[in-house]
Amino acid sequence: MTAKARLMQGNEACAEGAIAAGVNFFAGYPITPSTEIAETMAKLLPQHGGKFVQMEDEIGSMGAILGASLAGAKVMDATSGPGFSLKQELIGYAACAEIPCVLVNVQRVGPSTGQPTAPSQADVMQARWGTHGDHPIIALAPWSVRETYDVTVMAVNYAERFRTPVILLMDEVVGHLREKVVLPDSVDVYPRRQPKCTRAEGYQPYTPDADLVPNVADFGQGYHIHVTGLIHDETGFPVGSPKITQDSIARLHEKIMRAGDEIIHTETAFMDDAEYAVLAYGGTARTAYEAVRAARAKGLKVGLVRLITIWPFADKVVAELASKMKALLVAEMNYGQLVGEVRRAAAGACPVELCGKYNMQAFEPHEIEQAIDDLVAAHK
Repeated sequence: MTAKARLMQGNEACAEGAIAAGVNFFAGYPITPSTEIAETMAKLLPQHGGKFVQMEDEIGSMGAILGASLAGAKVMDATSGPGFSLKQELIGYAACAEIPCVLVNVQRVGPSTGQPTAPSQADVMQARWGTHGDHPIIALAPWSVRETYDVTVMAVNYAERFRTPVILLMDEVVGHLREKVVLPDSVDVYPRRQPKCTRAEGYQPYTPDADLVPNVADFGQGYHIHVTGLIHDETGFPVGSPKITQDSIARLHEKIMRAGDEIIHTETAFMDDAEYAVLAYGGTARTAYEAVRAARAKGLKVGLVRLITIWPFADKVVAELASKMKALLVAEMNYGQLVGEVRRAAAGACPVELCGKYNMQAFEPHEIEQAIDDLVAAHK
């Protein structure tokens, strides 16, 4: 049977992707422009045996999903910039205690309350460094309604596989976009990791597996488990050892970085003979695609590199790209955030320019096209 085409909003696709990936608990607090995710989860979760809870605030929401995750649920929360700020302490707790969870941030213009209904990509650095201390993070940015569905599934699977917080870094453009989509009948789902030995055999909850990820038992399975945000050894109990502290922080990073080539996703267009490249992500990449196509029609040898995985950053991809291009242009809806990472990874191999916008309005193709013209004129 052929799957039925549907007209769907990006936020709705996010919710449906989460349920397809096995999310069965959502705690949230409504905030523009992410509210449709909560509304859709409230409608659909009970139909699939899941639970939806509207909490009293964003901090309570984050705490609720972490508790549910420790009890064996696959969990998600959704918010926007102000709520994302409030959740940062518990994101760090989840990273240290290795609690699987997905947090969706449908970005809007800020800081503070900012412009609640306006599109932005200004939480890129907060996604990476918002919580204190050295910690790893995975952040993904879809550019279409269908890809929002797929990337949400990916986010849930990565959270479970690596026992880590995963950020779905959407923007208002994609969140409120409506497109015709055909969803798959089924998706690959990564199951909750389970202990590989019994208590009698010496089970320790934070003993890492070969992939450096521990198989922490869910609460209620009969195992003795201690969970803390303090640095801990394999028993889960806090320790004051410099060596264990160093080893623990290194392992948290390494369990994700060693899988970098697999989890860092990018996509290219018009790059076969390109001499210049535009880097973009999320909703801005849609406009950049049209701008690059228009530049091509004028005979300019420019291509597009789209970042789907924002963190960990695609250092190898950018370094190789910079070694081949005359110049790079980074288009993003902010004052200039990811452009700094591109410059760092390019390491001076070619010039890197910014095309930024932060005035409540999404990019129009002619704006990026003009930036391309200026780039080529300046770096022939």
